[in-house]
Amino acid sequence: MGWYGRVLFPWLMDMGMRDRPFDGYRKAVTAGLSGIGLEIGAGTGLNLPWYPSTVRELHVVDPNPGMDGRLKRRAEAVAFPVHHARLSAERLPYADGTFDFVVSTWTLCSIPDAGAALAEVRRVLKPQGEFRYVEHGTAPDASVRRWQRWLNPVQKRVADGCHLDRDIPKLVVDAGFALTEREEGYAVSVGRPYGYFYRGRAVNG
Repeated sequence: MGWYGRVLFPWLMDMGMRDRPFDGYRKAVTAGLSGIGLEIGAGTGLNLPWYPSTVRELHVVDPNPGMDGRLKRRAEAVAFPVHHARLSAERLPYADGTFDFVVSTWTLCSIPDAGAALAEVRRVLKPQGEFRYVEHGTAPDASVRRWQRWLNPVQKRVADGCHLDRDIPKLVVDAGFALTEREEGYAVSVGRPYGYFYRGRAVNG
């Protein structure tokens, strides 16, 4: 990983993803969570302030060392213990059925093998444990999908491997989860090729 990926991209991502329009998604995806959880692709820890006090312990993983400093500072500001591991989600070092919940926000777009990551998420979740996600992905409009395909090569280079056109609900269902809640639509103030958002809850049945 070069200087751009380790230094500039984490700063750009942190600045861009701190915008107020994202707050509602973070609040919704973390609402009501409790117990011991895992967040994959935690980045700079922007979700951490939104977790409720009912969370007893949180494990977070991210492969980019450039995220570490900001993530550590935000972890120190929350009331529950946060355990950080620098790794990608395709191979998780946790026993089967460890977690009450797993959270992913704007992460599945950039994991090289999203299917393998979701299989690992399901493995480390307890039976009936919940997977919560907010992701962006393929749009329903053919004209937007064409733009997404055209922009993908550039997007992957400037956004640390991010794909614009992954079908997130299909990936979740194909991994064996049962979707219990699903919302989707174009996000306000985000360009359409980048801003078709999915929010959902799925049970490890």
